[in-house]
Amino acid sequence: MEKKIINTTNAPAPIGPYNQSVLAGNTLYVSGQIPIDPATGNLVETGIEAATHQVMKNLQAILEAAGMGFGDVVKTTIFLTDMKTFPQVNEVYGTYFTSDFPARETVQVAALPKGVNVEISVIAVK
Repeated sequence: MEKKIINTTNAPAPIGPYNQSVLAGNTLYVSGQIPIDPATGNLVETGIEAATHQVMKNLQAILEAAGMGFGDVVKTTIFLTDMKTFPQVNEVYGTYFTSDFPARETVQVAALPKGVNVEISVIAVK
């Protein structure tokens, strides 16, 4: 099976030895995204809702670069540093999906890159 690297300038550049996403056959594996505004390179730190919107926008840009959208997402993983923010994150997250919601898990972790409070990764199939 051939794999193709998918990167876009409309999402933050990787901050380590990885790519934004890898397309293997018809399955796209998108690396975890944190709330970095790709236009400025700055973290969005104005609250968990704004941070989650930025994460979802970054995911959307990568999906679009692969010719996909949130309707193609089959699995997501949400990482939070504080499970008390789950209701706000869940509300924002839910606005990006219209039906046939993907499988998902949400886990609390001790820390995330750059000290952010939320990171989300997705798997999509075309």
